[in-house]
Amino acid sequence: MTAAETGVWLGPAPSVRERAATLFAGVAGIMFAGVGPLLLGALEHAGRLSAAQIGQAGTVELLTMGLAAGLTGALVGAQRLRLLTILCGALMALLNAATIYCDGWVLVAVRGVNGVPSGALIWLMTAMIVRAPRPERWAAIYLTVQTLAQFLVVATLGPWVVRPYGADGGFAVLAALGVLTVFAGFAVPRGFAPLPVAADEPSGLPAPRGLAALGGAFCFNAAILAVWIYVEPLSRQAGHPAGTADTALSLSLAAQVTGGLLATLLAGRMRWLPALLASQVVMAGLMLVFAQLPGTGMFLAASALFGGLWMFAAPLMTPFVIEADPTRRAAVLGSGAALLGCSSGPLLASLAVTDSDVRGCALLGGGVMAAAIAIVLAVHLTRRSVILTAAS
Repeated sequence: MTAAETGVWLGPAPSVRERAATLFAGVAGIMFAGVGPLLLGALEHAGRLSAAQIGQAGTVELLTMGLAAGLTGALVGAQRLRLLTILCGALMALLNAATIYCDGWVLVAVRGVNGVPSGALIWLMTAMIVRAPRPERWAAIYLTVQTLAQFLVVATLGPWVVRPYGADGGFAVLAALGVLTVFAGFAVPRGFAPLPVAADEPSGLPAPRGLAALGGAFCFNAAILAVWIYVEPLSRQAGHPAGTADTALSLSLAAQVTGGLLATLLAGRMRWLPALLASQVVMAGLMLVFAQLPGTGMFLAASALFGGLWMFAAPLMTPFVIEADPTRRAAVLGSGAALLGCSSGPLLASLAVTDSDVRGCALLGGGVMAAAIAIVLAVHLTRRSVILTAAS
């Protein structure tokens, strides 16, 4: 019996305090994904990164973040989680502070190292989500809270920190967030119960369909970040007034909160497949709109709709992956696959842009989103029943 079938947690249910602390740590770990475009764009504007290095810096941090999110459970296990969280918070504080004194390739390298503790914290939150009675609802809660936090940080950083103090002020704020994560580490669960295994997959590894579903999550996120990491240069190339990109990011994050809340309220009450596919199709169309360098009003409207659909569709990847692999062993790797997609998107986009023209990122994103749609359809149409047994 799965958690969804019994209506209980897999293993002991975390207390409210432990859930809140885990949620805080997970949000701290993923914060860069929301503020990265603003801070990396500010670094490029200050001459500390080239246009290509924006994508490369985003790529290396999200790549190591994804690898850490996928491998932490296998390398560290689901015990001693308080020590893990405290160490990760301390490392994030140190590395974000170090970023203030770097530029060029050294800065890219420092951001890459920062992805390791960030990814471990994301794994912590994912490990709790997949053990919940309603994983898609907890995924939506996590995405909504992280997006609201990112919205508040971006809305504050743009006018009050980045404009007067540059990107360094933003990284100082991230360093302070790492310090707060250290304190949260004293309240996270001490450990999680093991996941079940499928009777016909005794190794406990995800089944082939589960791996294919992870490929869908990879493409979904690669498409989004290929475009979103370049939102500031896209606005600048379109000739928008100064501050338009900051406004677009704020509007998008506000819409993401709305999309996440809607996904939370509708979890378990709607058919996830048509909702996911419709969202992906519209997002692919919006990427083509960005490629046309629209006017300020259309750019802001497209950014808001893009953000809302992004956060509405993202939690729907959880039931998709669980349907592909009911043991949830693929689902616990979902955040890693998503982050690897987030890192690969900017990398691929960096090969499609130049210092004078960044429109190629949007065309690339549309093509990768089409691949994600194809994978979702193929995996869903080959679904089958799986008998579960308790893990030893």
